[in-house]
Amino acid sequence: MIIIDTDVLIEILDKKSEKGDAALKKIEDAGEGVPITVFNLHEIAYGLYKYGKDIIKEIEQMEILGYTRDDAILSAKLELECEKRGKKVSRIDSMIASIAINRNARIFTFNKKHFQAFGNLSLL
Repeated sequence: MIIIDTDVLIEILDKKSEKGDAALKKIEDAGEGVPITVFNLHEIAYGLYKYGKDIIKEIEQMEILGYTRDDAILSAKLELECEKRGKKVSRIDSMIASIAINRNARIFTFNKKHFQAFGNLSLL
């Protein structure tokens, strides 16, 4: 399973983006499920509403991964471990990372530096 991060999803939804076209091809070639998390959904919905747009049908049709108790516990541990090592991470990124780790999924992101602090996380 490949969890698509918000930055990749934005590029894919931009029909004029060559970067998005390449990302979509990479996803299709992988032949795996490609959900987003509830946090990615929030970020996309916020951006669309901010600019006066409605939720896009493609987003409504995607599989959305929820955030569980196990994800919350792991996310807190990940965030604290990073803090102890002097690595500042976004809380939302630690939440997305915990969802991916708990489901043995990879994260497809263009912002690898946001997730590299989580050592046991596979990035695409």
